[in-house]
Amino acid sequence: MKLFIDFFPIILFFVAYKFYGIYVATSTAIVASVAQVAWLRWRHGRFETMPLVTLGLIAVFGGLTLALRDPIFVMWKPTIVNWLFAAAFLAGSLIGNRPVVERMMGQALEVPAPIWRRLNRAWVLFFLISGFINLFVVYIASGFYAAEQALITATAVSEVDLANCPSQFTGTLLELCNQAQASEEIWVNFKLFGMMGLTVAFVIGQAFYLARHIKDDEASGQPVSKTETRNASDAPAASEPEAP
Repeated sequence: MKLFIDFFPIILFFVAYKFYGIYVATSTAIVASVAQVAWLRWRHGRFETMPLVTLGLIAVFGGLTLALRDPIFVMWKPTIVNWLFAAAFLAGSLIGNRPVVERMMGQALEVPAPIWRRLNRAWVLFFLISGFINLFVVYIASGFYAAEQALITATAVSEVDLANCPSQFTGTLLELCNQAQASEEIWVNFKLFGMMGLTVAFVIGQAFYLARHIKDDEASGQPVSKTETRNASDAPAASEPEAP
């Protein structure tokens, strides 16, 4: 359930994009992020930091995409989110006695302090790499930026709605527009399936890592509560549980 709530804005973004294009999808994601933050506030009686930060960034970068009619801004948003989380987890390990991961999971699970520090470093690395992977998809794997610039150069129009290529262009220009749209769609698919896949894989790896140390505790005769065992697979929320 928590994973669904975390990815709720991204899922709605994906659905809206398939029917109406990047600009309607961006507006949908902003509204969905507001709803997500409001629901979490009502459900838990407080604002949660990560969804709130994500809302702020989608409002800024999504707003720029809508105002300037350029998808590149909303495409940068997942990278900024991931890098901010990486900075927060790194700063948390340097300030205070406990890393961020331990503060989030320490009440449910007891493992040695070095394990928390290693896990915190792993999250920092995960967020950094996820941010770079997103940029790799935008600029290299999908070829979106090059395709967009080629279309802008050919048409001398900086504001193009790729969802309406057939109604705007014909011939060579239509081919360029379709190419840019196909590249854009590669990124959208990556944002949902790629980012979610990376996050789930990392969380599963974290669960196995923690479980191994819980077993070590049990083998050494240290008591482990049912609550601790049940929550061994719980993980802190990750980056592009963020809305786009």
